[in-house]
Amino acid sequence: MNIGTTTLTKTKIAEITNISPFGFWILIDDNEFFIDFKQYPMFYNARISEINNFTTDAMGNFHWESLDIDIEKDAIEHPEKYPLVYE
Repeated sequence: MNIGTTTLTKTKIAEITNISPFGFWILIDDNEFFIDFKQYPMFYNARISEINNFTTDAMGNFHWESLDIDIEKDAIEHPEKYPLVYE
């Protein structure tokens, strides 16, 4: 299991705890979040090694450089504030 690294001085430790055919779980600051492939289809065809290869910043936001994907922690905690479909 790979642990994300920080790009700023304050360390946030995050890790992928499980990957399933439906999505994956990411743990940060004792909180676990599910990233559903239906809501984030850009991960669906990603290799396990690509999903595990991510970094976090001081705010807890996630970045997958090899996949060119960024997700704000707030968007995972409060998805209702970030609709993925424009209305």
